[in-house]
Amino acid sequence: MDDKETSENAGANRIASYRTAFKKQFAAAIRFPLRACRFLFRTRPTNRSRRDLIQGRLWRLMPQSRFPPLVTRLPKPEDRPNTQEAPRSINGINIAPVPPTDLGTKRAAQTLPLHRPPGAIDEFQFLSGCTRCGDCITACPHDAIVKAPDRLGDVAGTPIIEADHSACMMCEDFPCIASCEPGVLIDSISPIMGTARITEHLCLAHHSTLCTVCSERCPVEGAIVVTQGKPTVNENDCTGCGVCRYVCPAPENAILLMPAFARPGLAQRHD
Repeated sequence: MDDKETSENAGANRIASYRTAFKKQFAAAIRFPLRACRFLFRTRPTNRSRRDLIQGRLWRLMPQSRFPPLVTRLPKPEDRPNTQEAPRSINGINIAPVPPTDLGTKRAAQTLPLHRPPGAIDEFQFLSGCTRCGDCITACPHDAIVKAPDRLGDVAGTPIIEADHSACMMCEDFPCIASCEPGVLIDSISPIMGTARITEHLCLAHHSTLCTVCSERCPVEGAIVVTQGKPTVNENDCTGCGVCRYVCPAPENAILLMPAFARPGLAQRHD
């Protein structure tokens, strides 16, 4: 009887241990997808207001990683492995075949970035379509748009912004875009003209001086933030209007204004 009871108890204990292990594995199998769902669909805090929704700025509510920006502010170097093989040579003389050239089939090299008015399209198409009529210069109520000087060569006479003389005030109706008949200034893209940078060793606020002129005069809300008395440019909101550079009171201007590196182009029409 004792051996029989011992074997029955051992079997019961074994079954109980199997049940416990099964329950743990089953609970873990259910817990993992639940945690995954909570992680994917959890609500995240956002700093976007209803103003963005009312004004049609839905692009600000989208994750920036899913939609590449239309305007490239600054070029970013890409880390690409060097796959080019060393040329074949005999006694230091290159005997590798010369690859064929495609001169005349490639697009001309890109010119230096210029500070164009808001809504400017791709630089190559801009130079091809701009008639240098000057209507955008006349329409600007703040005299922020001027003609490029002759020293710039092929781009001479095209509209640019010289923030040192007068900055773009980011008009609500953008009369410069409305007056452009050739269509090289359009309102279907974000009016990003460039990006401002603060040179700290030239900024008065970084030398124990109370100065917040740039943030006070900036027409774009949230583009310049002051933290502990020191201004910082928020590159995601900065449009490169140049107001901060125009009003900077430092002996040597502390604002570096960098034009947009690349802008979107128009779709080619095939008649």
